[in-house]
Amino acid sequence: MIMAKQSTNKTKAGYTLADKLWGDTGPYSQVRTVFETRILDDAISRVFVNVEVDINPATFEYALSNRDLFKNDKVILDLLDHSDYRDQEFGYVSSAFSAEFTGPEVLERAKVHEAYSIAAILKLHRLVMAGLGKKPVS
Repeated sequence: MIMAKQSTNKTKAGYTLADKLWGDTGPYSQVRTVFETRILDDAISRVFVNVEVDINPATFEYALSNRDLFKNDKVILDLLDHSDYRDQEFGYVSSAFSAEFTGPEVLERAKVHEAYSIAAILKLHRLVMAGLGKKPVS
């Protein structure tokens, strides 16, 4: 086993492994594509499309401690290098894409970054699941 099995014992920081994984049965993270509307005075000034990644603390910290496994994976290395810890509730947060919405081509570019981000999270989760001795879901 690469990681300790899930336990109900609290860690030094006060969180169990299950707490840090965010999922009841395994790692949970999310990739969000959101519209950000900026309002100046009484009018919309600009609209942005953002792709944001929230990685559970256990997965991020495990990946960081095993960084060499990802030396050829630019997307994962970028996530490890450019994510900010926002506390247990929000985990490690990174922006995968941000651009002003000027037309449908911006949404297409956002979808590409969303897909790369999802693939990276799936790869990280599979590593953690293997460490926990958990079989892949798909």
